Amino acid sequence: MVRSIRHDMLPQPTADEASRQQFSVAFKQALNRGLRPGLAPVFEKVAGPEWEKVHGHAPASRDEIREAMLANPTYRSWSSLARAAQEQMWVSVGDSIFRERERLAAKARELTAPERRRGSLSLDPAFVPPRGVTAVDIHLQTGGYAMDLGGGDVSAGALYECGGNLYAFGQGLGKNDSKAAHVQRFIAERFPHLKPARILDMGCSAGSASVPYAMAFPEAEVHAIDVGSGMLRYAHARAEALGVAVHFHQMDCGATTFPDRHFDLIVSHNAMHEISEATRLGLLRESLRLLRPGGLCVHQDVPLSFRGKTEFQKFDLGWDTLNNNEPYWEVYASADLVADMKAAGFPPENTWVGNLQAAPGSLPWFVACGWIPA
Repeated sequence: MVRSIRHDMLPQPTADEASRQQFSVAFKQALNRGLRPGLAPVFEKVAGPEWEKVHGHAPASRDEIREAMLANPTYRSWSSLARAAQEQMWVSVGDSIFRERERLAAKARELTAPERRRGSLSLDPAFVPPRGVTAVDIHLQTGGYAMDLGGGDVSAGALYECGGNLYAFGQGLGKNDSKAAHVQRFIAERFPHLKPARILDMGCSAGSASVPYAMAFPEAEVHAIDVGSGMLRYAHARAEALGVAVHFHQMDCGATTFPDRHFDLIVSHNAMHEISEATRLGLLRESLRLLRPGGLCVHQDVPLSFRGKTEFQKFDLGWDTLNNNEPYWEVYASADLVADMKAAGFPPENTWVGNLQAAPGSLPWFVACGWIPA
């Protein structure tokens, strides 16, 4: 399942809108590939020595490094441009989505009509998304992750998919990159005998990872959960547009309402860096509770760990916390997932934590997995 897959729930940009989106990708690539690698020499040769003249010692912690770099005009210029590029990315896809908002909602209703739908959608009117999701517009997404404008609105999901694709291309990821495909290869290599009858995707967002599991395991019953109603409406319609059955539910991944031992395979994709430490531990505990004997959970995320990093690298990685509305970015980077898996109840001999081998045009995605012996 490639990032560039086409389906009926995508907005149709005008020529001008498509051009702005292409510029947004090129702008981000120039900042990430061309300019960001030069920030370390700026610190070593200019910002660090200037800070040392004032304080009498070289900046040692990431907080001192941040203070030194924020006093440097080159770094401030790059940081301002990086923030502007992220904002421009959302505007460039938002122009198409909000122009077509009513059409997308109508298309969603058509695709999910009872007489034609394969999967299902269960929204909880009493559900309140966690404050960590609603208090800020995570990664500056227009309107926020949990935005719901009413009337069957699907804008949040459309923004997430379209903006997420541009973000990935701007980071240098290829159009054929698929996090679900990486995890599925890992499962096939390490757990070749797993034949799941029931699968759960935790923190599914727009459902771009949920669908590949339904395609890879056509005999399995696939469920997916998230906290945003607009996001889930889009995910449901998107799955229907691609012709697969996925059952979407509005739930917190740290406290689901599924019965014990309900799933053979539980996955998540880039969810751990978007949730609090308490919710992350809840996600792992729920994984243990929900797995059947012989079952497996694989939680994939960005390879962001502070372990083994220099203080400058920690400072650099922390840019997203302060400038891209990622409140749990450094919380995740500082986590010890081996200890977390053990605290959740997985025996060390039934866990594997580490980076997957990077494929061309991709990253060495991180996974934390645990299994229940048959």
